[in-house]
Amino acid sequence: MATPPRRPTNPMAAAEAAFKPVKKLAPPIREASAAPNVRELVSIRIDRAVLDHFQEDGPGWQDRINDTLRRLVAAKPQD
Repeated sequence: MATPPRRPTNPMAAAEAAFKPVKKLAPPIREASAAPNVRELVSIRIDRAVLDHFQEDGPGWQDRINDTLRRLVAAKPQD
């Protein structure tokens, strides 16, 4: 069996192969958590005025934000 040449026989084909467009990977599908109603740790940006509003009553402000968002989601009409 002959040894393949070190350089490709067609330099144009080799150049095109080196610069082929890379296929973009599909973003990973986010799977639902195994247990229902389990809270996830997330990081979001909130306006200072909104944060002050929820923090003015003291500890539990994250729960108050969550409750407000939950009521908003529940009130949204189903399509």
